[in-house]
Amino acid sequence: MLLVRPSKLSDLPQIERMARSDGPVLHSLPPDRERLQQRVNDSVHSLRADVDCPGEESYLFVLEDTASGQLHGTAGIMAVAGYSEPFYAFRNEVLVHASRELKVNHRVHALVTSHELTGRTRLTGFYYDEAALGRNMALPQLLSRARMMFIAQHRERFNNEIFSVLPGVTDDNGRSPFWDAVGFKFFRRDFAEMEMASGGRSRTFIAEMMQVDPLYVPLIAEDAQRVMGEPHAGARINYRCHLAEGLEPDHFVDLFDAGPVLTAQLDVCRSVRYSRLHTARRGEVSGDTVPHLVSNTLTADFRCLLVDLPPLLGDEVILPPQVADALEIVDGDAVRCVPLNSEGAR
Repeated sequence: MLLVRPSKLSDLPQIERMARSDGPVLHSLPPDRERLQQRVNDSVHSLRADVDCPGEESYLFVLEDTASGQLHGTAGIMAVAGYSEPFYAFRNEVLVHASRELKVNHRVHALVTSHELTGRTRLTGFYYDEAALGRNMALPQLLSRARMMFIAQHRERFNNEIFSVLPGVTDDNGRSPFWDAVGFKFFRRDFAEMEMASGGRSRTFIAEMMQVDPLYVPLIAEDAQRVMGEPHAGARINYRCHLAEGLEPDHFVDLFDAGPVLTAQLDVCRSVRYSRLHTARRGEVSGDTVPHLVSNTLTADFRCLLVDLPPLLGDEVILPPQVADALEIVDGDAVRCVPLNSEGAR
């Protein structure tokens, strides 16, 4: 059985293995044991803390095969992006240049350095082991959307606006066309080096050295323009998971590699909008079923998994005994449920 739970320190060797796997460099999941240990520690402490409003808390969840103890993925949340320093991104703008005398009215796509995302809740650190688990989209959705079930249950810990920054396009040598065309001209440092130095892309050196005036897109090299808003090949699964949840791109792109930034109001996200609390009871499931995300309502002992259930019409939900055991619940406990394909659910 595959389930999502909070990470713990004993997971560190497996998390490090995933952080060092092939694919785009995740600045929020760096291949550095000391930083990863700090990330897990921060999550453990955040889960134990009494929280009335979001602050510097961060959470890291793992996808575990309970039969083997093997981990096959990670997904995280930062309660507030840019808690101690502004979080910067490029905002897409359309600037109008007009002259009544020349009878010219011209609209130009421009990128403007912005810290509007500062203070919003950020989804981070997504890694899914496609080689081990295949391309069944239900499993990466379980991993990505389980954290949304956690947010739905613990709304006081998070902002009402969320976003996620996905890695942008790089070539086989790890070079970013957008960085080479834009960022390198300001920093004179390679993209991979800046990825690690940025430490989450909220450092003040960005404001100190980066372009502050609008950056006119037609003046950027064409190969850099082509990758703006495009996810890295290794991030396409995560991209599709975000779209399925209800997040949307287009307003912002990443300051470093022009990767997509997806945003949403929390109340429109499907795992929040359509999930409901039900009273759990053990029993045998019968009739026509569809996949549901089901989670307990705990914090440090949060658990979420996929289970086939009939449409939930009342306050009670029947769960197979092995599912109830995995969720660590007893009869009468509340569970949060939502159909995996929840658009239009009631």
